[in-house]
Amino acid sequence: MSTVSVIGRGITPFGRSDESIKSMVVKACREAIVQAGKPKIDAVFVGNFAAGPLASQEILGSIIANELGLGSIPAVKTEGACASGGIAFRQAYQLVKAGEYDTVLVAGVEKMTGLDTETVTQAINYAMDHESNEGASGLTFPGFFGVLAHRYMHEYGMEKKHLAMVALKNRQYAINNPIAQFKKETSLEEIMNAKPITDPLGLFDCSPISDGAAAVVIQRGDDGVQILSSGQASGTPLMQEVDQLLHISATNQAAKKAYEGAGLGPEDIDVVELHDCFSMTEMIAIEELGFFEKGKGWEALAQGLTQHGGKVPVNTSGGLLSKGHPIGATGIAQIVQIVDQLNGRACNQVEDARIGLAQNLGGTGAYSLVHIFSKKGV
Repeated sequence: MSTVSVIGRGITPFGRSDESIKSMVVKACREAIVQAGKPKIDAVFVGNFAAGPLASQEILGSIIANELGLGSIPAVKTEGACASGGIAFRQAYQLVKAGEYDTVLVAGVEKMTGLDTETVTQAINYAMDHESNEGASGLTFPGFFGVLAHRYMHEYGMEKKHLAMVALKNRQYAINNPIAQFKKETSLEEIMNAKPITDPLGLFDCSPISDGAAAVVIQRGDDGVQILSSGQASGTPLMQEVDQLLHISATNQAAKKAYEGAGLGPEDIDVVELHDCFSMTEMIAIEELGFFEKGKGWEALAQGLTQHGGKVPVNTSGGLLSKGHPIGATGIAQIVQIVDQLNGRACNQVEDARIGLAQNLGGTGAYSLVHIFSKKGV
């Protein structure tokens, strides 16, 4: 098995864009290839969730290869709800590591704006199991994570203000991120008094509808940010089948595999990008990833342990909550931020960042991926 590194990255602004899905993803890919030194690309992997219903466009892998003049190389699109980009990255990484390819372009993209809210919501809900009691009841993603938030409050004593602290932290980071969707300053009071979505989650506790694309070039060798390991696991998409409601087992299992593969533990991680589709999701993730004990995440947050100067800065890009969440692009955008951190060129740079982790979630825990990276030469 070979060493594999990220040698180039590209990303578009996140938010509402007038560009087509094709234009956005090609732009991000071209930037990544140029930064990588224009190497010969052996294959393309692209993560996308709902380009058909939302952008009236499929065959994205072939489109990328053709538009960039990459020839008749293999091109694949992967789908795993919000984890689509992370899955694309993992598949590409495994094939390069196994020696099938030398250099692969990995992209993620979603075009979500420009349609009415009902249409977009319906498309997002494709990521739930509709042949179930939960599907028939009309359970939504905000509803699911709202239930988790209430249960967490009951079990561990967290208050609504602690969820607001997640949103505030990530907004403060996003202010310095040039590609972020939301860069307007806010306050704890404004977040707590915002429009309710599903109790106890308000508008700032929920990731927005976004357009955007991100891409990386990975290559065999150590000439870049090294990919130390990748873990993936699946979990039930049904709340009624979960053994422990506040335990997202796929994230925990993916993290264990990634830590084992890297020969590291949570204590070795310097910076993290994780899947905060809701403020509550970040609270659970920092526990499942092993950074804090179960039920103690809200206390760690209140103590400032998940930001600069704390134990481990989390979502220095602004996270999904404020950077934006173009579903298929999210997993790759997280990796872009970690690569920038380890190259010393990130917004909200973490001093002496050497090891970084990216965690990408799909659905309510149906998929989770964890990737661990190291600075070149470490």
